[in-house]
Amino acid sequence: MHRTLFAMLFPLITVTICYGQTAVEWADRGDTKRVNSDYRGAIADCSKAIELDPTLAAAYYTRGDAKRMLQDYRGAMGDLNKAIELDPTFAMAYFTRGDAKRVLEDYRGAISDCNKAIELDPTFAMAYFTRGDAKRMIEDDRGAVADCNKAIELDPTFASAYCTRGLSKISMGQKHGGCLDLSKAGELGYERAYDAIKEFCK
Repeated sequence: MHRTLFAMLFPLITVTICYGQTAVEWADRGDTKRVNSDYRGAIADCSKAIELDPTLAAAYYTRGDAKRMLQDYRGAMGDLNKAIELDPTFAMAYFTRGDAKRVLEDYRGAISDCNKAIELDPTFAMAYFTRGDAKRMIEDDRGAVADCNKAIELDPTFASAYCTRGLSKISMGQKHGGCLDLSKAGELGYERAYDAIKEFCK
């Protein structure tokens, strides 16, 4: 009797295990994989979530961020554009798209996206830093220093913000303060700061 009942229920159990996950569950699983650096797995799971629910902004965001981490920046922006279209208040999506634009050397586009991320979340340290780094690349060193000041105020251990601020200070003729910032970045574990110290602080 037990064996017969199991034989009857087994196909149902299998279907539930294989197909019972909702779009949100697929997206959550994908996000866990993204956090654990399994970017291809994250993309696969979020693609399944989107197949089940094409209006799920979080799935587009997670898939886009995973693509960004795999250096597929244009693919990332396609997904991030969709996430923002579906949820115009998605601060993290604006920031992530801005960072992809920064890497692609669209610095003004990066600044615009970070402006929006900061408008939506004024405590977003990474957005201030990314905007500051983009400003440094268009030689707005005063703007870069101001943004890095805010990033450091929000997160005093933000090593790369010290480095960017230090480079902008040096560009503005403030060598002593800039080199102090580069030294602080190195102390906090940002190894590339030591290359800048060798170049600018000797």
